[in-house]
Amino acid sequence: MSRVFGPNELLDCYRRGVFPMADSRDDPRLFLVDPDLRGVLPLDRFHLSKSLRKVIRRDDFEVRINTSFSRVMELCAESAPDRPNTWINSPILNLYSALHRAGNAHSVEAWREGELVGGLYGVSLKGAFFGESMFSRATDASKVALAHLVARLRAGGYRLLDTQFVTSHLETFGVEEVPRDDFHVLLKDALQVDGVFGTQAYCGLDVLQLITQTS
Repeated sequence: MSRVFGPNELLDCYRRGVFPMADSRDDPRLFLVDPDLRGVLPLDRFHLSKSLRKVIRRDDFEVRINTSFSRVMELCAESAPDRPNTWINSPILNLYSALHRAGNAHSVEAWREGELVGGLYGVSLKGAFFGESMFSRATDASKVALAHLVARLRAGGYRLLDTQFVTSHLETFGVEEVPRDDFHVLLKDALQVDGVFGTQAYCGLDVLQLITQTS
């Protein structure tokens, strides 16, 4: 991607259903991705295991919103045993940090004893949220962050949670794979409403109630 690419151009990409990636953390180039099959997590069918319900109910983690966005991205970019290389390079870090400052990118963070031990970040546009990446340095930390995200999106009137791709891990939460054309229908619908992300803190009981309540 040779031209100048800023927050406004990035949002235009999301409106069209495409998103940027890099081949590796050390490759400065970006390219646009438009998958034939897209991962979507239906907000009304988020699956919570019994064990995760207990963790959330106990408030084992302090969950914060947007207090360390850049640090969440940096930790998502680090190598881990299950992913020796990542696609989050310096241009991605700078681009999404700028989008965060503009109010269109958010982080959900799991803290324990003053340490950031898990979290995720993504892009908010109207009634759609595009999940970008997550990390975990403590058991269940990223799972709790995801549950808090789903609760927040439900409370804020969002209609679409895009996970981009489907992994076996995400499938345990109910992520489904949909064809590109079907995804664009879902996206068009989500762009007709104004989702409110908010920054208020939720306790575990709030999260469980928001996830399990019927529309």
